[in-house]
Amino acid sequence: MRVLVTAFAALTLGALGLVSPLGAQGPTTTSPDAWPQFRGNTSLTGVSGSTLPAELTLQWTYEADEAIDSSAAIVDGTVYFGTWAGTVVALDLESGEEKWTYSTGDMGIGESSPAVADGLVFIGDLGGVFHAIDVQTGEARWTYETLGEIKSSPVIVGDHVMIGSYDGFLYSLAIEDGSMTWQYETANYVHATPAVHDGIAYFGGCDEIFHGVRVSDGEEVVAVSAGAYTIASPVISDGKVFFGTYDNEVIGLDLKTHELLWRYEHPRRHFPYYSSALAIDGTIVVGGRDKMVHAIDEATGEAKWTFTTRARVDSSPAASGDRVYAGSSDGRLYVLDLESGEKLWEFDTAAPLVASPAIAEGKLVIGSGDGVLYCFG
Repeated sequence: MRVLVTAFAALTLGALGLVSPLGAQGPTTTSPDAWPQFRGNTSLTGVSGSTLPAELTLQWTYEADEAIDSSAAIVDGTVYFGTWAGTVVALDLESGEEKWTYSTGDMGIGESSPAVADGLVFIGDLGGVFHAIDVQTGEARWTYETLGEIKSSPVIVGDHVMIGSYDGFLYSLAIEDGSMTWQYETANYVHATPAVHDGIAYFGGCDEIFHGVRVSDGEEVVAVSAGAYTIASPVISDGKVFFGTYDNEVIGLDLKTHELLWRYEHPRRHFPYYSSALAIDGTIVVGGRDKMVHAIDEATGEAKWTFTTRARVDSSPAASGDRVYAGSSDGRLYVLDLESGEKLWEFDTAAPLVASPAIAEGKLVIGSGDGVLYCFG
């Protein structure tokens, strides 16, 4: 049974111990040596501990068979990504040489981005099939069929992997054999990727509800009205969660009380948020369909700066050090100063960038709408 809670009711749930205590914090920075899933870690912060050169140079490109909206994963010197032709590709990070390709069959891969763990690559396709692929051979270990297309990205917790589907369910599957351990039903598509904090998977739904689901058994902890259709994945920082909505707002919630902390909306330009937010050093950075990258004060919800591109920003920004790396549908990869929003560098791919940057081992990897994967270092 779904329970909608107001701020007052959420406080009551917390007092009764039905909301998971904050306790240990989840990861906020991805290891310099890996970017194993969408946004780099289970908190979806988008922050890498890897150091990138002050001036990026193009290391190599790889021409895939179709558009790349799938954001790359980087593990053990290998890059993994999917294409609209339904191909999953593994490349050597240093050289860009192909290691293997895997075909999903007739269905393409949209925005579902790979997660890598226990010798497997996990990814969903637009036919609703979730794939577990052997990292060494590129062959299927197992598949699981949902009843709707998959645009959500997998998140691995322990020996299970979670994936959302347009059939309205969030699934938890055993990594070993793909058997379902639980499924959680929402009232609409599950597009967003869940962020995990203290054993709870949090995600906004297309049913306009912000959900919290216990990872161990799939039980709903709390459901809070987000007030709008939500595509963007949430980011967790210091016991708080932030996400953009289709009602042109970025929302901040306290994860202990589920109280609304703030709502951010640009004073003049009112467009939806499709991009998932970055959380770094007290700043939330997110792309908007208003063609801008927005930096918001995490504590107050006030704007710090905006940077205007030439097209909507559906790609989710990433950070390394004091720099933000953001792709735009204008085809450009931008490097921005975190403090000021000043443009430090740009690279024109001449095709829309919907995929998000992945950063590890001193490299940045991003795919483009014309099927080219770029590696900078």
